[in-house]
Amino acid sequence: MSCPICHTRKPRRACPALHQTICPVCCGTKRLTEIQCPDDCTYLTSAREHPAAVVKRQQEHDVEILLPTLQGLTERQHQLFFLLQSLIARHTPEGFSRLLDDDVAEAAAAVAATLETAARGVIYEHAAQSLPAQRLASEMKAVIADMEKQGVRVYDREVAIVLRAIEKGARETRKIEPGDASYLALMARLLQRNRTGAQPPAEPARSLIIP
Repeated sequence: MSCPICHTRKPRRACPALHQTICPVCCGTKRLTEIQCPDDCTYLTSAREHPAAVVKRQQEHDVEILLPTLQGLTERQHQLFFLLQSLIARHTPEGFSRLLDDDVAEAAAAVAATLETAARGVIYEHAAQSLPAQRLASEMKAVIADMEKQGVRVYDREVAIVLRAIEKGARETRKIEPGDASYLALMARLLQRNRTGAQPPAEPARSLIIP
């Protein structure tokens, strides 16, 4: 009998999420990504309390890469950064297309340029080139508009600064981490850490609403 996920290794761990016994490798590598582990999972709890040395090194490396992207952002802008980054992480391209770092950079640059132009009193819609980037940009604009509808005070220049930071991160990460989706992978790891109880660099403020 083999692990129901990899079909290679021997199953040794009872997985409460899948209600099956899986191998330790799949348990460790697919935790909270492909497997939605419940909070009371003993293996998840142990990993949170005693992360492996390789995981710690990866976390420190990720933060080191991201810090230049966040440099200069205010506390409020940090929150906007992670809010928009969470949107990017949830975004699903249509059809069989795959979201790449270039698409993220294009989308962020296009929306930032539109907001920068509007801040100067000129209404002009800047468009991304690739179709995945165009769809992501539309989602970004929808989220920003929805925040305004809910009474959150959003400034064009401020959001543009945050989007330029996202553009910078998407373009610069590949220089350190080769790959066409290295920035997306890095942010996915950091957002997962936040979900499991750790904090991302420069924890954002609790609320964007200004009294």
